[in-house]
Amino acid sequence: MMSLKRRDLVLGGFGMMAAGSAFAAGKTAWDFKFDAIEGGTLDLASLKGRALMVVNTASFCGFTYQYEGLEKLHKKMAAQGLTVVGVPSNDFNQESADNKSVKQFCDATFGVEFPMSGISHVRGDEADPFYKWVKAEKNWEPSWNFGKVVIGRNGMIVGCFGSSDEPTSFRISSAINSALSAKA
Repeated sequence: MMSLKRRDLVLGGFGMMAAGSAFAAGKTAWDFKFDAIEGGTLDLASLKGRALMVVNTASFCGFTYQYEGLEKLHKKMAAQGLTVVGVPSNDFNQESADNKSVKQFCDATFGVEFPMSGISHVRGDEADPFYKWVKAEKNWEPSWNFGKVVIGRNGMIVGCFGSSDEPTSFRISSAINSALSAKA
């Protein structure tokens, strides 16, 4: 027979799981907004019907070179319906202190034209609601900079990938193809 204390702990855990599920229930990527890097709002609903690759970025990381591949992918696949969205984060202590510096770096070094949010948290209790949704839906959060979340045209998560998955890798290309195939 389970002790009352242990039973309450177990049932409490189910309550927490249900609360996490309630957060995610019925949500799609189109329900989320970021502050835009240049000011204003980056509303993912404005991209409804497109496939997305949302990437947490950083200016001073060993994976920062991936900006080049992300920009090439964005330009190459835009006509087919893909939009890359950059989400600068200092969660791993490798990002500039302010949005203006991040934007200047990305523009000058990599010619980034894809939409970018302002500096945001991507993991933990302070994570942006989009990343809390990803965590609730897929039990995934970035473990480092340049983690990638691929979203289908229907707003649902197709796949989550780590830093070492290059933007043009077979795994990500396959996920993007699935995302582009998803009915809006």
